[in-house]
Amino acid sequence: MAENLSRRAGTSSPLTITVPVTGMSCASCAISVEKTLHALPGVEDANVNFANQSALIRYQPRLLSLVEVQRSVRNAGYDLLLEAEPDNTSLAELQEASYRKLKTNTIFAFLFSIPVVFLAMFAPGWWLAKWIELALAAPVVFWFGRRYFVNAINQARHFHANMDTLVALSTGIAFTFSMVNTIVPTLFSDGMSSMGPPIYFESAAVVIAFISLGSLLEHRAKDRTSDALKKLIGLQPATVRIIRNGIETDVHVAAVQMHDTVVIRPGERVPVDGIVTSGSSYVDESMLTGEPVAVAKQPGSKVFAGTLNQRGSLTLDAQAVGSTTMLAQIIRRVEQAQGSKAPVEKLVDTIAGIFVPVVIGISFVTFAAWMLLSGTSFIPQALLASVTVLIIACPCALGLATPTALIVSMGKAADNGILIRDAQSLEITHKIDTVVLDKTGTITEGKPTVTSLIWAEEITEIEKYAAILYALERASEHPLAEAVARHFTKEGQSAPLVLTEFEALAGRGVQGRMDNELFYVGSARLLESLGMHIPMAMQSRMRAEEEAGDTIIYFFTKHQVLATISIGDPIKVGSREAIQSLRDLGIVTVMLTGDSKRSGKIVAKTTGVDQFEAELLPNEKGDYVRTLQKKGHIVAVIGDGINDSEALAQADVGIAMGAGTDIAMEVAHMTIISSDLRQVPKAMKLSRATVRTVKQNLFWAFIYNVIGIPIAAGVLYPFTGYILSPMIAGAAMALSSVSVVSNSLRLKRLSL
Repeated sequence: MAENLSRRAGTSSPLTITVPVTGMSCASCAISVEKTLHALPGVEDANVNFANQSALIRYQPRLLSLVEVQRSVRNAGYDLLLEAEPDNTSLAELQEASYRKLKTNTIFAFLFSIPVVFLAMFAPGWWLAKWIELALAAPVVFWFGRRYFVNAINQARHFHANMDTLVALSTGIAFTFSMVNTIVPTLFSDGMSSMGPPIYFESAAVVIAFISLGSLLEHRAKDRTSDALKKLIGLQPATVRIIRNGIETDVHVAAVQMHDTVVIRPGERVPVDGIVTSGSSYVDESMLTGEPVAVAKQPGSKVFAGTLNQRGSLTLDAQAVGSTTMLAQIIRRVEQAQGSKAPVEKLVDTIAGIFVPVVIGISFVTFAAWMLLSGTSFIPQALLASVTVLIIACPCALGLATPTALIVSMGKAADNGILIRDAQSLEITHKIDTVVLDKTGTITEGKPTVTSLIWAEEITEIEKYAAILYALERASEHPLAEAVARHFTKEGQSAPLVLTEFEALAGRGVQGRMDNELFYVGSARLLESLGMHIPMAMQSRMRAEEEAGDTIIYFFTKHQVLATISIGDPIKVGSREAIQSLRDLGIVTVMLTGDSKRSGKIVAKTTGVDQFEAELLPNEKGDYVRTLQKKGHIVAVIGDGINDSEALAQADVGIAMGAGTDIAMEVAHMTIISSDLRQVPKAMKLSRATVRTVKQNLFWAFIYNVIGIPIAAGVLYPFTGYILSPMIAGAAMALSSVSVVSNSLRLKRLSL
């Protein structure tokens, strides 16, 4: 990556990259890294995600290099993993090594802690017990838990504090106090128990063991939140079978070049995006589109990297390889979306950033309050309370509440063929109360097709006139003419005749000459302008198609109507169901179209949309959305064409259909890869469930600290004589993080 950066040094446009971050142990660490990045000249924006240990950075490569960014992050006590480093180790390998080490330390911490607890509970007066406890607790605190002290010291060197600071302070104080009382028992012996001064070796050791166990469980749970992304990355085959110079050979996927001939056998995954040049098969595209039914592929069909060839063999012409395939783009967009932050998350990060210093302050105040109110004889209780405050008040659960839910949700959306640009879009989606839909290509297929072609009864030379009609429509560039030409191509019509004369009649149709006779194809307006009338027999036969919203055109000479052609744009399978699902969610549906009111009215009635507006220009669609927003509505726009771009950009959430234009997808906040409208209600349900989960997580994270800190400080002691044990505080702190992550993982089982 560093080398890539050098090559891009002359680039003036900003680059956006996602880079793994190591060394973070809590949300406060993410805040520190983020502050470091924002302080660098040339960094335009940076989001650091503690849950997936990554940083999303937008920076100006002409102002600073990624190596310089890494150097600054290292100076802050953390690190970035750059792909081009000589001793490059992937984040997955580092995480796996870290997990194994944490697991070993946790097991030994518990093995050493159990006898310490046993001696503290059942042999408190035995003179040798405290020395055995000291010998067993020391390796737990300073060897198996040394990472907390190392990280805390690193943070202190940069005037930062995080969760490790709290753990190191609390266990270090408890251990040091106990060690002093063991070595010099008379120092705090006045007024104490007959069994000698108090020692808290068991608390220091068990807190390290419990917090390590919590980190271990949290590590496993967080790892599961990004399963969907790992699944997507795993879809890319490592090797490809290609034909070069007539020889079939296996090469690494990175060696494939544009227009290489790629061979796909039954049961193999497609390694690149390409066009089928020979063979036929069915390809499972569900991993990209969410559609469970395999799609038939034949010469001319498009296939995409990551999809699964089921039956026959296929030969492809590679059209997109490496980072340009649709799969690579989807992975990149999911990574960036998971690295982005929702507005509520930024607020929580701000709170988490000041949380640790505030907790340290509360701990000092607790100790001081005990001394002032109870006197020096209560030093052990004061120390115990202040240490427990440090242990129980950890911002981990707070920092994990939002990102874990968003990561799981983004992955689930990708699994269903829904690409969400960022966390903000997902958060806003749950507020949508109005959905504006484009008609052509969104509700309908967007591909006009001939639904009927009726020849006049007196015509006997149908083949002759069909050839002339085919020639006229092949010469035209009008979309309706293309539909007629496609119809004849499918019917097996031979090569079109050569017209001796051809002219497009703007807005009305075309005319052409063959064998010294003029032929016309056009609208009823063109036909009537030439003094022709539609025969009564044809009028009655075309009425049904007209009522269905089809467009009727005519093929005629100056003396006779030869045929009538009905062209329709079929409504997509699932459009009615999707619109009804949106209405069931309490969302108002509006259809906007540039087509005629008659056509719009028929489609609106057929699909059940609440309102429609027809004959709109592209800018009028944008104005319509602005008007809705001024009235207080939160609006989503669904479209697929360039003409929808303004409305998509204006919407609170723009949703592009995957088969649409690149421009529409570029401005949209969400993309439905399969172009199936039924995915939109699923996105709405997922957004609502995600926001609900985030609220639950934040509630439990806050309530845990609101209740836990006063109890740890000893507010119950004057009334009940109860002081919270540091061991229980350590277990509660570990469980709080695990419960938040587990609650987020429930989204994976959500039925959409």
